[in-house]
Amino acid sequence: MPNRSDRIKKGLERVPHRALMYATGIPKGEMKKPFIGVATSFTDLIPGHIGMRDLERFIEKGVHTGGGYPLLFGLPGICDGIAMGHKGMHYSLPSRELIADIVESVAEAHAFDGMILLTNCDKITPGMLMGAARLNIPTIVVTAGPMMTGRYKGKRTSFIRNTFESMGRFRSGEITKDELDSCETGACPGAGSCQGLYTANTMNCLTEVLGMSLPWCGTALAQSADKRRIAFDSGVRVVELVKKNITPRKILTRAAFENAIRVDMALGGSSNTVLHLLAIAHEAGVKLPLEVFDTISRETPHITSLEPVGEYYMEDLHWAGGIGAVLKRLKDSIKDNPTVSGKRVKAIIEDVKYIEEDVIKPLDQAYHAEGGIAVLKGNLAPLGAVVKQSGVSDKMMRFKGTARVFDSEEAAMKAILGRTVKAGEVLVIRYEGPRGGPGMREMLAPTATLMGMGLGESVALITDGRFSGGTRGPCVGHISPEAAEGGPIAFVKEGDVIELDIPGRRLELKVSEAELKVRKAAWKVPPPKIKDGWLSRYAKAVTSANTGAVLK
Repeated sequence: MPNRSDRIKKGLERVPHRALMYATGIPKGEMKKPFIGVATSFTDLIPGHIGMRDLERFIEKGVHTGGGYPLLFGLPGICDGIAMGHKGMHYSLPSRELIADIVESVAEAHAFDGMILLTNCDKITPGMLMGAARLNIPTIVVTAGPMMTGRYKGKRTSFIRNTFESMGRFRSGEITKDELDSCETGACPGAGSCQGLYTANTMNCLTEVLGMSLPWCGTALAQSADKRRIAFDSGVRVVELVKKNITPRKILTRAAFENAIRVDMALGGSSNTVLHLLAIAHEAGVKLPLEVFDTISRETPHITSLEPVGEYYMEDLHWAGGIGAVLKRLKDSIKDNPTVSGKRVKAIIEDVKYIEEDVIKPLDQAYHAEGGIAVLKGNLAPLGAVVKQSGVSDKMMRFKGTARVFDSEEAAMKAILGRTVKAGEVLVIRYEGPRGGPGMREMLAPTATLMGMGLGESVALITDGRFSGGTRGPCVGHISPEAAEGGPIAFVKEGDVIELDIPGRRLELKVSEAELKVRKAAWKVPPPKIKDGWLSRYAKAVTSANTGAVLK
């Protein structure tokens, strides 16, 4: 079978093309080999990506060893933590679409035979997977790995609890300025994606479950020898995928997505995975309704207790047996499917020899009978909303309170820090959805500050925006339709009663249908918050959160 790259390197009419390639230094003997594009999101800006230069070397070695020729190209990355709480967060989710488009553009323009996608963090990993699914050429994803925990006075520290939540703890007088400074400088000790089961690490784990990275890649620690070997082996293996024409859509089946959702529920992962799995499935041509997440969650026990809602970290999950061990716990409900490793999922499960029970519980000792995420509906969210129920206490699983309404995250933060938020209230943060934000900003600062100020057991928060993987507490996001589309959240008024019933999967505004019709008739579409640049174009093309916030 001819290589895709033959279109740029074979025939008399390709003399100019070959001349340009020789200008890059390619030896003549290498021109016959498969061209492997290595997309790297290395940057000095993101802790999860600063160690990628090392992994690039090992991927290159692997591709050469496998009989291919590697060609590196760069992709942009945004650190959600650094972008949080200001204009920068508007760009985070939209960057996912840019990354998918760049992967497609470079791979098609240069006719790669296969690809390695080197990634690690929140929107970068799903963006690359979307590009891979769209292109459908042989591809392996290498995720660069989790960060080690920090240490402070004999205790382990991590990004969310020891920075975002420490702001609220300092404001309430629970910790001193010196302790706050120690959190700031020591919570993130080096390279890697943030230490808990936040969005980056959840997506890295699910990439392995989907079959798009090699076994152990989802949990192998940043800068470890294990990760180097996985990078090398991925380089070798992708050339074999090219020879056998094993493409992403042969792996990204409905079964693969259901397996990923099931593992997500068992881990108690980030609610952002709902957006990303829907978007990847869309690119792969797989129908995946939002309701599937809830169906699988109801029948999948939550069997790990990982930061931010638990006591363990990604390093613990790795040493406890990694994703293979989680799959083995769930083996009776996991569907067999091919993977990029050449082994099918069931064979990978059979290879698991050890599971540390303290970290990955047996099903009959699960922390919760249901999985980590619940999908809610009701007159406030006719098309659905998402809550990380594994991070909600029993006390707050059902809650009724009066609405405090804010048309932006900044307005809500001002009220929280100004101590005007009281027990028994439901904070409504709207016009922060995919279109209204634009960009569907994460609400980590409000949620973490509420927890740090001791309000996590008496105040709920709902939004058409989204939450960080580090969010815990009664926080409902992805409310669809969003306020900017004229969804019911746009019609909530101060003092309205809102009822949250997670076990019943309901989110209700206690206002009559007749009154809602009156409010809707009086509502006017607000002017866009951002009127120029890329985000203004994004807002016109993006769809609702319940569809994955993909572009039309």
